[in-house]
Amino acid sequence: MMINKHGTANWKGSLKQGTGTVSTETGVLDRQNYGFKSRFEDGTNTNPEELIGAAHAACFSMALSMILGNHDLEPENIDTKATVSLEEVEGGFAITKIHLDVTASVPGASEDKFHEAANAAKEGCPVSKALAGATITMDAKLA
Repeated sequence: MMINKHGTANWKGSLKQGTGTVSTETGVLDRQNYGFKSRFEDGTNTNPEELIGAAHAACFSMALSMILGNHDLEPENIDTKATVSLEEVEGGFAITKIHLDVTASVPGASEDKFHEAANAAKEGCPVSKALAGATITMDAKLA
């Protein structure tokens, strides 16, 4: 089974002075502004790294829920923050690190089972796999 989803982007102008918009197939994001300032300075629009962070946090949370369910554990709540680090490296910029901060409420879960499931989700979620060139770290807490 292959699932295809898409996003689109439009850019006008130079790197520093130009502006762009990003949209998703579902329309949840519809021509949302992004640009240099929001990526490299303190701009208020979106940027690729925060979008990747949101996608990674969402994917990880779903994977963790699935893995816990496979152990007959149902999470009441999973909060995940994915911090994406963009660094200048030889040859340009790269996403070098992603750190997941996870807090979950899982009735009946032991610390060991929870951490085992969280590590499996970190390694196995599709977005983690897509970002395999980056170092992915995690702090996971059972609430």
